[in-house]
Amino acid sequence: MLPSISVITPSYNQAKFIRQTIESVLAQDYPQVEYIVIDGLSTDNTLPIIRAYKDRLILIAERDSGQTDAINKGLQMATGDIVCWLNSDDYFLPGTLALVGDFFARNPNQLWLTGDCQIVDQLGMPIQQPVRHYKRLLRSLTPALYLGMTNAICQPSTFWRRDVHAQLGFLTESLHYTMDYDWWLRLQQLQSPAILSQSLTAFRIHAESKGGNQYRRQFDEDYQTFSQYWSGMPIRWLHRLHNQAITSIYQFVK
Repeated sequence: MLPSISVITPSYNQAKFIRQTIESVLAQDYPQVEYIVIDGLSTDNTLPIIRAYKDRLILIAERDSGQTDAINKGLQMATGDIVCWLNSDDYFLPGTLALVGDFFARNPNQLWLTGDCQIVDQLGMPIQQPVRHYKRLLRSLTPALYLGMTNAICQPSTFWRRDVHAQLGFLTESLHYTMDYDWWLRLQQLQSPAILSQSLTAFRIHAESKGGNQYRRQFDEDYQTFSQYWSGMPIRWLHRLHNQAITSIYQFVK
């Protein structure tokens, strides 16, 4: 029997992209989808766009303390067997939920899975292909590399069983950039993820993306998050070296 799936979208002032995000969820050929959008009282045209789909999703529009708070509100409301979050500038590829639901139905003991994702620009055109292939390579290796040396997990392409929240709680709301990385590391303490080779989603990078012009703060928070879960000196040294290399590349290309 196919599991039900809950998708949570945190939203704030994403009128440029939110319609594609919503339609990518509603267009999924899957029988049991609960779609929850948590909007922090957007001041642009985001809310009118969302309300146009009010009969096909659950909308909560109220003030929140940030993205992580909004995601947690959705996760706490969710009733699906499987849950995920899809940010309001990303989108599902066709057939994603069918593939995910089928996998969990065939693997009842698997707690979470992650797949590949396309990296796209504001127009939806593929970019950063070397980065994508590098992360795919890491995910084919050991968790010490794709979760220890760096976070090579595609956030929008990651799904887990809702009942793990009874054991792990919810996302850490003090984290602004790495709430996903922290969550993967907590899930990893229970079980390594199943790795799917298929592209499930598109992850969008644009001028307003959080990591685009705040990468130094992001890498500082990344190392603090990593340090809570990995104590061995070789992997700590490797993680710091990797962050320094990526920061140098950012400085060069910006």
